[in-house]
Amino acid sequence: MKILMLAWDSYCNDDIIAAFEKKKHIVKAIPFDDSKDLAKQDIFLQQSIDDFKPDIVFSFNYFPNVSNVCMKNSIKYVGWVYDSPYLNLYSYTIINECNSIYVFDFAVYDEFERNGITTVHYLPMAANAKRLNRLSNSMEMSEKHTCDISFVGSLYIEKKHNLYERFNGLSDYARGYLDGIIQAQLKVYGKNFLKESLTEKIISEMEKRYPTNPDALTVVTPEFIYADYVLARKVTALERAEAIKRVSKIADMHLYTNYTDIQIGNEKNMGKVDYYNEMPFVFKNSKINLNITLRSIKTGIPLRSMDIMGCGGFLLTNFQEEYLEYFEPDKDFVYYEDMDDLEDKVSFYLRNDLTRELIAKNGFQKIMDNHSFDARVDILLS
Repeated sequence: MKILMLAWDSYCNDDIIAAFEKKKHIVKAIPFDDSKDLAKQDIFLQQSIDDFKPDIVFSFNYFPNVSNVCMKNSIKYVGWVYDSPYLNLYSYTIINECNSIYVFDFAVYDEFERNGITTVHYLPMAANAKRLNRLSNSMEMSEKHTCDISFVGSLYIEKKHNLYERFNGLSDYARGYLDGIIQAQLKVYGKNFLKESLTEKIISEMEKRYPTNPDALTVVTPEFIYADYVLARKVTALERAEAIKRVSKIADMHLYTNYTDIQIGNEKNMGKVDYYNEMPFVFKNSKINLNITLRSIKTGIPLRSMDIMGCGGFLLTNFQEEYLEYFEPDKDFVYYEDMDDLEDKVSFYLRNDLTRELIAKNGFQKIMDNHSFDARVDILLS
């Protein structure tokens, strides 16, 4: 099969290409940037289709203009979405018959399925455990990244992410109501109720203070944006800050985030880390790798958790329903139930090296056996 792949600045490009080629498919990767002139992108894509004559076009995530070009050429468009929320999924183009779009969060798939959308499917993320296992842990990487516990990710307190603070002038009632559902959501894992908690009155006041202006080419609603982009980020920001503050008091903690001037507790801010060349060594050299899922991910397993286990790292994460579909808690990974439980489990697993190392080994083997890109490619192209 001939596959035309849109190569943008996404994770996993090399891994998916290797998996395609291992299955004897011919892959041509072309540059793609949806932030630039889409008309020019469409012309370039059409030229690439004319020259290469692919059987399918593939991309990580989903791009409506690409779907339209594929529809025009009667070519299948396969997308694998690893972001959530992801507004492009709600484009009217999602129903184009050429689409086979996969999402890693079953709750998102279920939403589309219940609404009769047949072009959206479910597929968990993967990790290239073989490649990650071959990476040699140099003395430099070991010295730089060895620590008790690490966290890699945004804190969502950065100005561009902290959308909640843009609601200036909300009434005391509205502010109190929103603060209340944020605090309630912080205490609950496994069920996201932010969207259903927003009343028409609250939404109306939010729109006055910070209009959403949904794109007319999508079915996105104001409550979707407020719940999944604004409130979910605020909940995540509070949870990550509290976790870092607590854990850094009892363990040597490294934080890897884009902004080096952020300090929450006693953690060491290591700055940004490169996905391919350095992040695997963070996971390999941390005794505990902490995952705190962005709250807009309803039930799915984030890519980062797959990467941690694929590196042979020990994963300690918040609860997400889908972990239990594929992994066994306290055998392949460990989840915490609240902040007190997080502290207790950090302390326990730092004291019990053999138990921790066995769990990391089991998680790695589960990735090797069941969650490789080789296995996922068969489903993507089926």
